[in-house]
Amino acid sequence: MNSPLPIVAVLDELPAHKIEPANEKAAVDVTPHYCECDFGECRTDLLPMLYEMSRIAAENEGLENILKILLQLMRRHMKVLRGMISLFDAGTGKIFIHDSFGLTDEEAARGIYYLGEGITGKVVESGEAFVAPRISDEPAFLNRTKSFKPGDARLSFICVPIKRGKKVMGTISAERKYDNRSLLKLDVEVLSILAATTAQAVELYLLENVEKVALQNENQRLRSELQAKFKPTNIIGNSKPMQDVYKLIEKITRSRTTVLILGESGVGKELVANAIHHNSTNANGPFIKFNCAALPESVIESELFGHEKGSFTGAVGLRKGRFEEADGGTIFLDEVGELTLPMQAKLLRVLQEKTFERVGGNTPIKVDIRILAATNRDLSEMVANNTFREDLYYRLNVFPITIPPLRDRGNDVIALADYFVIKFAAEMGIDARRISTPAINLLLCYHWPGNVRELENVIERAVILSEDGVIHGYNFPPSLQTPVISATSSEGSLEARLNVMEYEMIIEALKAHHGNMTDAATQLGLTRRILGLRIAKYQLDPKDYK
Repeated sequence: MNSPLPIVAVLDELPAHKIEPANEKAAVDVTPHYCECDFGECRTDLLPMLYEMSRIAAENEGLENILKILLQLMRRHMKVLRGMISLFDAGTGKIFIHDSFGLTDEEAARGIYYLGEGITGKVVESGEAFVAPRISDEPAFLNRTKSFKPGDARLSFICVPIKRGKKVMGTISAERKYDNRSLLKLDVEVLSILAATTAQAVELYLLENVEKVALQNENQRLRSELQAKFKPTNIIGNSKPMQDVYKLIEKITRSRTTVLILGESGVGKELVANAIHHNSTNANGPFIKFNCAALPESVIESELFGHEKGSFTGAVGLRKGRFEEADGGTIFLDEVGELTLPMQAKLLRVLQEKTFERVGGNTPIKVDIRILAATNRDLSEMVANNTFREDLYYRLNVFPITIPPLRDRGNDVIALADYFVIKFAAEMGIDARRISTPAINLLLCYHWPGNVRELENVIERAVILSEDGVIHGYNFPPSLQTPVISATSSEGSLEARLNVMEYEMIIEALKAHHGNMTDAATQLGLTRRILGLRIAKYQLDPKDYK
């Protein structure tokens, strides 16, 4: 490209070039142009609307009112074909079209640039105006909005910055055909004045909206990072009940207080115990687990406290117990509600004094441990029935954490199911990639009496039965089938399985065609009437799939 010519050059020969920002003298010298009508168009009629814009800006009536007049000026009085006001979000580096005319909503939505990208990006980056006398000859014009057509070859493109001081906050852009070189130069100056008039309102808008949203997003991001930091990596689920559990885990990891983990069987109490230990100050110490319901009382005492050589038949040597092995770390006593009253008394002493004797010995052994206990039983009710020591209950119940049942955890069911699909598919070498929508509905409708453990078993079975890379509803056991399906046939029968497959195929078809019954019926090879009867049978609503 030849070196840039001055703006007064012949329009057809004028290459794109930057227009230096007008100085104070230039701003004063612009005024006489508004009284000259020898450019082929008169600009005198701009003055009333320029005054109105200045008044609105001075009275802080908001950016939208100012832009309404600005766009009207460009469209009616400057004969601009397409006009755009773009704003710069410094937080994301994105320059987007905030308001415009001559563009469809789809075209405006595509008008996104970054610093230095296209003419708009160059103007925001440099803070200097840019004019392309012929858009078709300007390589920097990207036509990202896709609004420029072959018939627009002789259109000119003007882009001026909206700025206060050195801070660039956006641009005003205009496309139109110019037959007079002086009019082109005059309109660059007019748009620069309009940009200066809107600058304060644009700055306030960005502070109150774009930058405020950016700050809110950053705040949310930091909160999410903080939640992720304290969310145990071994526990899946982000439901509100589980978020409450994570907060309790985060608080208790700062101390070495005894924790009582409560919840139904299969909710994941051991996972919570793992999370507490591995995020606590004694995480480098041992983590010993013991199930109090797994062994008889005579064996439990030896397992927990150890024994001396010769203390009983078969004690051929000294053996350390679980409490001794946990010294400097954590011991997790699962199913603590199953301990007998004599064992409860011995456990109470360890909690109170952190000392015990091995079976057959009389030397006190002191340990530095943290005790985590778990049970699915109601210990307070057991205390009332005299089957659990009241003093031990209060010693254990210093910091209780109740794990919610799976049926109260909402969409955590799906997150857990997806995790188990990936896990078992990898372990078994089976190509199972996803769970179908009807199958997901079955998972969400089921009450999960066995909680996460039951879900894990259900998904393991389904992965084994899957054949096409997808987990279907008929891969689940009959207990998971919906009441609607169960009511139409005997549970476990051939008819029940066929109903499940039919139910799933109908939902998949409705989903694929966004609830359109005619198209869904065509896909299924049914008439619209027959499909309607089947939909009524399963109590489905096509509107749910639009």
